[in-house]
Amino acid sequence: MITILFDGVAYGMLLFVLAVGLAVTLGLMNFINLAHGAFAMAGGYLTVYLMQRAGVPFGVCLLLAFVLVGVLGALLEVTLYRPMYAKPPLDQVLFSIGLVFMAVAAVDYFLGTSQQNLQLPGWLSGRTVVGHGPLQLGMGHYRLFIIVLCGLLTLALQLILGRTRFGSRLRAAVDDPRVASGLGINVNVIFLLTFAAGSGLAGLGGALATEIVGIDPTFPLRYMVYFLIVVAVGGTASITGPLAAALLLGIADVAGKYFIPTLGAFIVYLLMILILLWRPEGLFVRKGGG
Repeated sequence: MITILFDGVAYGMLLFVLAVGLAVTLGLMNFINLAHGAFAMAGGYLTVYLMQRAGVPFGVCLLLAFVLVGVLGALLEVTLYRPMYAKPPLDQVLFSIGLVFMAVAAVDYFLGTSQQNLQLPGWLSGRTVVGHGPLQLGMGHYRLFIIVLCGLLTLALQLILGRTRFGSRLRAAVDDPRVASGLGINVNVIFLLTFAAGSGLAGLGGALATEIVGIDPTFPLRYMVYFLIVVAVGGTASITGPLAAALLLGIADVAGKYFIPTLGAFIVYLLMILILLWRPEGLFVRKGGG
């Protein structure tokens, strides 16, 4: 039981890193980016090819997945996304879902349809067992690594958005771009950096997820619903909401598939419906927010 809880927390942390960029762009920039999973897929493929073709160490691959996918996100923000910020939500949805299908088709054509898996370094392989009987805990080293890394990322994001001048300027730019510009805040640069960071986090999440779920051209479509559930259930007003939602969904998904394999996915959607009936605006709402 404790091992299932541990694996559920690790999976939830992974979902959080994969979805937090979407929560940031949707909650702080008011942009519906359904192509978020394509950035995660890019991070996953980049890690696989760097490790298996170029022999780059796993830690360096994670850093490159964040940086290079972030740069890709910045380029797309300037060229494709920025003109869409003022468009109606339906236009944004159609635009970003079109990007998803283009990314899926491009990866399918150039890299093939077979699933890519990752060969972890020795220090992340294996499992440590603690305790006995019902209280026995089997900790996979890689899942423990995910929990620690994602926990540190959560703290860093909370500090950046809540305690730094950049976070204050971002909130000001979202609340009223014209007033923020009048106060000397370069709104375009703030949005560019935010979008790049969100894309980079998706790339990092895709790199981390490859060993657990594998990566193939359908990745953005398979996990789009999970990203949206995390954002819808957790709300977009803070980092805490998506984190709590991701942990709940991760534990429910792992426990459901373990105890009731045929109904595992059903439990996740049932949990989502119950939470949204209870709190339609999400688990956490920013004080004073709409």
